[in-house]
Amino acid sequence: MTEQPPQSLMPQSSHDRAADDLPSQSPAQQSWRRFRRHKPAVIGGIYLLVLVGAMLVALPWTLQNYDKQQLALSRTPPSLHHPFGFDILGRDMLHRCLFGGLISFSVGIGAALVSVTVGVLWGAISALAGGRVDNVMMRLVDILYGLPYILLVILMKVAFESPLAQLLGGDRQMANIVILFLAIGSVSWLTMSRVVRGQVLSLREMPFVEAARAAGVGPMGVLVRHLLPNLVGPIVVYATLTIPQAILQESFLSFLGIGVAPPIPTWGSLAADGVAAINTVVSFWWMLFYPCLLLGTTLLALNFVGDGLRDALDPRER
Repeated sequence: MTEQPPQSLMPQSSHDRAADDLPSQSPAQQSWRRFRRHKPAVIGGIYLLVLVGAMLVALPWTLQNYDKQQLALSRTPPSLHHPFGFDILGRDMLHRCLFGGLISFSVGIGAALVSVTVGVLWGAISALAGGRVDNVMMRLVDILYGLPYILLVILMKVAFESPLAQLLGGDRQMANIVILFLAIGSVSWLTMSRVVRGQVLSLREMPFVEAARAAGVGPMGVLVRHLLPNLVGPIVVYATLTIPQAILQESFLSFLGIGVAPPIPTWGSLAADGVAAINTVVSFWWMLFYPCLLLGTTLLALNFVGDGLRDALDPRER
């Protein structure tokens, strides 16, 4: 009868080695490993990096040529040298799509930052205060939920666009963009506040929070040192999912004519111009196809990245 070698000396399979390596990995490494396993999120992230990189690299040319009119090339279809064609005023659609995408991304990221900042503070303060303060703050959120966000955006633009333009030295275009992402962010924080409030209500009863209070740490110290680090995952995921929502809202507002003022393009305003160029006689399809294609693929990629981050940062997966 042959003697079996000790268990510690037996060769391990690749599955066993991977299982042994998992405990030695940090939480960040485990999250990155789970994110890489989410193939749509990886593909979406690569697509976004390539698209944003192309927008930034081409910015010096698009900034000079996005409104350059060549009436002799009006409605020229796509070609090898101009793959996106020209619009009704003879402007290169490639330059306008790249520059408009940068504006749409800027509005989306700015609105997401406003939304996350206001939502986190509102939800955390409401949950920590509790009692009557919590009830009043949450009832205000319910009231704002019942108001149409388009009406709030229009009211903010009417009330603050002119004062902000004077503050910026008369630059109405920049004031219009700033007011737009502030307006979108100010009506997008409601869901974030509820998410953060629910998380804080569950975390404030945990032993480590009770220990911090017993040690004399004040409410702001508990929030900053102990609660916010445990909310990083939900906040990052929500911020990633808020960006496509803000881009879509900006595109919808620009499509309606109350978004970014022309001649600055956005994907929404370009799509509106493309719809106007579609008729039953002659169809200038490229004016509608390319802005909608870039907008649709970008929203899809951002949602894939958000799904991947949600799976990667979920504590239950650790």
